[in-house]
Amino acid sequence: MKKLKGITWNHTRGLLPMVATAQRFTELYPDVEISWEKRSLQEFADASIEDLAKRFDLLVIDHPWTGFGAATNTIVPLSDHFSSEYIKDQEVNTVGKSYESYVFNNKLWALPIDAATPVAAARLDILESKGLKVPETYEDLLALAKKGLVAFAGISVDSLMTFYSFCCSLGEAPFLSKEKVISNETGIKALQMHRELAQLMDPANFNRNPIQVYEAMVNTDEIGYCPFAYGYSNYSRIGYSKHLLHFYDLVKLNNQPMISSLGGTGLAVSAFSQNLPEALKYAEFTGSSHVQQNIFADNGGQPGHLQAWKSERINQITHDYFKNTLPTLERAFLRPRYSGHMYFQDHAGDLVRDYLMNGGDEVAVLEAMDALYVKSLNAAAV
Repeated sequence: MKKLKGITWNHTRGLLPMVATAQRFTELYPDVEISWEKRSLQEFADASIEDLAKRFDLLVIDHPWTGFGAATNTIVPLSDHFSSEYIKDQEVNTVGKSYESYVFNNKLWALPIDAATPVAAARLDILESKGLKVPETYEDLLALAKKGLVAFAGISVDSLMTFYSFCCSLGEAPFLSKEKVISNETGIKALQMHRELAQLMDPANFNRNPIQVYEAMVNTDEIGYCPFAYGYSNYSRIGYSKHLLHFYDLVKLNNQPMISSLGGTGLAVSAFSQNLPEALKYAEFTGSSHVQQNIFADNGGQPGHLQAWKSERINQITHDYFKNTLPTLERAFLRPRYSGHMYFQDHAGDLVRDYLMNGGDEVAVLEAMDALYVKSLNAAAV
């Protein structure tokens, strides 16, 4: 019996589909046993995959780690091991830029098994009881927020992702130069708009990640709408939580739907694995169209394969979560993935969150972000 270990993140969406696919894989290949461990959402975003790769054969990773994993030879380039037909299927059936997010130096370093981006969520029962509708425009959103019914994730990393969203939605993507994160004109306006909305929310949201926002939505009757938080299709399934959430595309800003920052997870194989053939075989199995549409999706997973997102069966059991939010995924902004970018992401969110909570000089915030950015680029070049 060959025993492999995997590490994923602590949520039904992160853990259950990996356990289910591992169990089925062992039934098909009885000489292989795969066990999965979990870590917190914060650790998932922050913890170095280099350390994890020395302890685990299989890693569910956040795509901004791709460049670091490639530069340190921590994970295996999957495109060197899988057939060209399989890789082509992954590329053709990408959800938005999910496939591209794991490509670095023209090689695929993880399989896009899970696709996500900030989307909108609503407790329709709360809104309808007050004679209110799901917001369609940014002006509608502000009006609803003034009624005290709006929340979004406000911890540092999510504050940074929402800042990117405002920048992109105002017509300028971040990181177009090697000196500045964003122009002062767009950056100042993005920060001001972000803070205007944030100040209309319960300060408790500055300590909530997307999961905690959704749990607050389904377990209390205080929040009717979340305009942008990384989507979790679990909450759109009957029986998963006390109350049902319905998910939608983002509101329109300047007559165009807002743009969010791509998330999701990838399945990577450790370069240190002593059972590389088996780890690769399991990864190939889990990322396949058939498994993504069935075992993976049916066990709380949020697939990364486009055919699963288009499945009538899966949309029926999730109240059209995938159909409603696919346009959001398709236009989502792809964050940088160079080796030093995680240094920037780890620190820049604190600057945005502090500004949202306490106010301050927008130019000073942008200059501090620029300094972090240049430092992260220099770290990548070392």
